[in-house]
Amino acid sequence: MAAQKGTRNVLPSTGLVLIGIGMGTVEGLTLEAINAAKAAGHRWYEAYTALWPEASLAVLEETVGPVERVMRPDIEAPERLFSLASTSLVALLVVGDPLQATTHVDLQLRAIEHGIPCAVVHGISITNLVTGAVGLSNYRFGRQTTLTYPYGDWVATSPLEVLASNKEQNLHTLALLDLDPTGQGTGEQRPMCPADAVNSLRMMWQKLAEEDEGPHADVNGLEAFRRFAFTRYLDQTFEDISVVLCSDMGTPEQQIVTTTLGQLSDEPGGRLNCLVFPANASEVEEKALTRWVRGE
Repeated sequence: MAAQKGTRNVLPSTGLVLIGIGMGTVEGLTLEAINAAKAAGHRWYEAYTALWPEASLAVLEETVGPVERVMRPDIEAPERLFSLASTSLVALLVVGDPLQATTHVDLQLRAIEHGIPCAVVHGISITNLVTGAVGLSNYRFGRQTTLTYPYGDWVATSPLEVLASNKEQNLHTLALLDLDPTGQGTGEQRPMCPADAVNSLRMMWQKLAEEDEGPHADVNGLEAFRRFAFTRYLDQTFEDISVVLCSDMGTPEQQIVTTTLGQLSDEPGGRLNCLVFPANASEVEEKALTRWVRGE
């Protein structure tokens, strides 16, 4: 295999390279990522797990060359990708870090099974940016979750259960927000705004409250803890729960606001948003969070 200079990875002459392109600006890419993208014969921008601003995508193309936008079907049924990768180097450009989502880990494993070389160039992701930017200790974050859109009458309660479990263990929670009301990943994205997130959480809250009022079978272990945690979580007043709104992180438009769920719908947010739910904050963390209160 012919090596490409300018990257930590030795890029194959044919195959796949997963490239993390960071949070939304060309300036945020590593030099390794830029060189790897330039070296590829085909550049695919994966546009369903996260999104860049259109203006930034135009600058990216000026920097590394033409980019083709692809959606979920091209990644989960990668026959066309693998066909191209058998005779040329294909770069898959992924917002954030390319192995942050299991979708891309699965693609990497499938490429290896097909005998297709697969290199990885890591990038800055929301999970390693937002904790420090907000001012909370990274060591005190529990499992992260994603607030999903409801689909018809179906409402996923697992995100709220993650919040409850982390809270019971005095751990902060990072909650990413859904991008696609259809759940299909085919191009009709409408990233959640703060009001959408509040509506989703209210529906989860109501569904869990109804479950809590129903008959309880004898349970033990993890199921017992799950019920205990969300029952305690529902003892709070929904509107009083503290939350930190993080918008367009890692870009010039970045904004952070400390507020409550009762006031979150009044916040416009940005192009892409996520939420941090603090546990009991230390003295330093509390001072850090106070910086983002409106009017402070």
